[in-house]
This record gives sequence, structure tokens and C-alpha cells, in this order.
Amino acid sequence: MPPVAPDELLSRLKKGKPIPAILLLGEEPYLRDICRAQLIDQYVPEAARTWAVSRFSAAGGDVQAALDQAQTLPMLSPQQVVFLEEAEAIDEFADKRRDEAVKRLESYLADPAPFTVLVMEATRLDQRMRLAKLLVEKSLVVEVDLGADPDRRNAAAVVLARSLAKQQGVEFERGAAEDLAECVAADLQRLKTEIEKLSTFAGDRKLIRREDVTLMVISERAATVWEMADMLASRQPKRALDFLDRLLRDGEEPLQMLGAMAWMYRKLVQASEIKGVANGWQAARALQMRPEQAELAVQNSRKISKRRLLESMRAFQRADDRLKRGGEDARAVMEFLITELTGA
Repeated sequence: MPPVAPDELLSRLKKGKPIPAILLLGEEPYLRDICRAQLIDQYVPEAARTWAVSRFSAAGGDVQAALDQAQTLPMLSPQQVVFLEEAEAIDEFADKRRDEAVKRLESYLADPAPFTVLVMEATRLDQRMRLAKLLVEKSLVVEVDLGADPDRRNAAAVVLARSLAKQQGVEFERGAAEDLAECVAADLQRLKTEIEKLSTFAGDRKLIRREDVTLMVISERAATVWEMADMLASRQPKRALDFLDRLLRDGEEPLQMLGAMAWMYRKLVQASEIKGVANGWQAARALQMRPEQAELAVQNSRKISKRRLLESMRAFQRADDRLKRGGEDARAVMEFLITELTGA
């Protein structure tokens, strides 16, 4: 079967016809996560997912266990999804063990269980090997990789943006997802970060508008609230107030700034809870942020107690209520907030 993109997988799932075997092939973790979520949503009721969704690893020697599960009737669900991760590890097995694993897969794929969707995952496969030829021939190959083509990268980013927004309980107005994908240059890690921030900004409106993307994403290139993080963490009210004044004079909107700051503090709370992080890349994986920002988040989270972080989140809520209620000077509200955040 010819490879398909993640958005094509979704359209095929909507047709309702089960797909017995799927290969998620590529290195982009967010696209892979989206495909996993789509498959589970399509085939397994939420109440049955403890029993009808199984995960195995070929690198951990679980090939036979995955196939055994695939041939076992699921509990409390008419269908089950069985994931076999790191399928490329099979090619690294010793010759006899590799041949046995491929033969077992071949036998199963020749007559797959009608109640199972077997999902194999690999970052890459050697197309000269028997395993790759088997999986490409007998399964639906979904490319979870952006590739180098700009149009394809943007199209994939738009699909992911809409799915991530749905997870946050919001949706994009027409054209807004496309604007966001272009702004972040299809950087999926940054895309997720920006959607979290935009959903906070959208609030009860539950709709991300094109003007929101312009305010929240493009304006961040000129001045970012992360520059303020160290000032707040080390309690430097004068520097923070001067920085606030510069942002306001540059045209930044108070409500937009508040949403970005609240999102930043939620990341600081998360950063305060992660252990064993040695560098920005490890922090980025744990926090789902760009490495340079993730490293700053970890550093600043160590300067602020958990109690103070949580108190700050309540201060953001009070400021948000005051701004949305109207009738007060927005600059005064923001200055009061900065004073609260840097106070004893």
C-alpha cells in the first residue's frame, strides 16, 4: 500500500472500516502521538481502554507477546488496539531470532484477527530487509515525519494544531490554524507550546481567532515574557516594572501578556516537579517546550517555592477577573500583579 499522511489516516478512520495492521513510520513524536490518539478514539470506548489498549516493545523482546494479545478477544470492547513499538529493533536481532520474529509477523498478517488493530511503530526501516518489505506490503503505512517539503510540513502542522486545540477544549476559526503553522515554521514542539498559551488567552470564548495568533505569537518575537521570569523569580520589582512599561509602550496588550505569564507560571510549576534533568534537551522533552525556554523554566523554578508558585497562579486569576470585568486601568492592574509576584 502507498504511504499516507496523518490527516489521510483520520479520513480513512472516519469511513468506519477497520484497518487490521498499521505501520507508523517516522521520527516526529507529536505526529505519532496524534495517530495513536485517533486510533484509540476510533476503535476503543473510553471505559474499556484499560483492557482493550495494549503496548509492547520489540526492543524489549515483546514481539510474540504482542501477537498473542492481538489474537486474544478483548474485554468489554468489540475491538482492541495493540501497539508494538520500536519495530526497527527486530532487524538488530541475531539472525535466527530475527527470522523467527519476522516469520511470526508474516503468519499473523496473512490472517489478522478481525477484532484487533495491530499498530507497529518504527522511526526508520531498512528497505532492503525482509521486515520492511513485509510491513510495507501488509500494513497501511502512515508517515509520521514532516520531511523537507515546506507545503507538506505546513499541512501536517495544521492538522496537528487542530487536534491539539481540541485536546485543550478550544477550536480555531477559519485560517487561524494555518496562520499559526506558518508563524512557528511547522516547529511542532513550539506549536504545542503556542496552542497551550492561545487556549489560555481564549478562555471562555473557546475559539482561537486569527487576531489572537497575531497578538500572542508574532508579538512574542519582539519581546517574550520569559525575559521577565528571572526578574520575578529573584524578586526584582523595579526591573520587572520597567520591563512591563517597555512592553506596554511597544503595544503589547495587557490581557495577552497576562495569558502568556500565567502559561509561563504553569510551566514553572511543572518544572518544579521534574527530577533528574541535566540539560535543556531533557527539560524540553519533559515540559514539551523549546530547549532554551525549558532550561530557563527549570532554573527559575528552583528559585521559587512551590507554595509561592501556587499563590502566584491565584494572583493571575484575580488579575484576569479584574481585566475582563473592565472599569479599571489595565496598566494599574498589571503593575499591582507584578508587585504581588515580586513581594515577600
